[in-house]
Amino acid sequence: MISANEYFNGQVKSLGYKSETGNSTVGVMEAGEYEFGTSTHETMIVVEGEMAVKLPGETEWSTYKAGSSYQIEANQKFQVKVANQTAYLCQYK
Repeated sequence: MISANEYFNGQVKSLGYKSETGNSTVGVMEAGEYEFGTSTHETMIVVEGEMAVKLPGETEWSTYKAGSSYQIEANQKFQVKVANQTAYLCQYK
């Protein structure tokens, strides 16, 4: 079954689904700054656009463009900034 998710007053929307590799969401972020929390290990793949990310324990922001990815362990918080609409695929383990 496909689930619809909405965060930050509709600024981030995603569709959740389950595939052979596990649970995933595919979504879009509007321009803005966000802080997310994880409950499981996540691999975030930028599909279109780009995002600046401050990962847990880091002091510097890193930019991830379309086709690149980053990982966050379970029970962590991380910050994301996007200048334009940005699409992503998030895979959970």
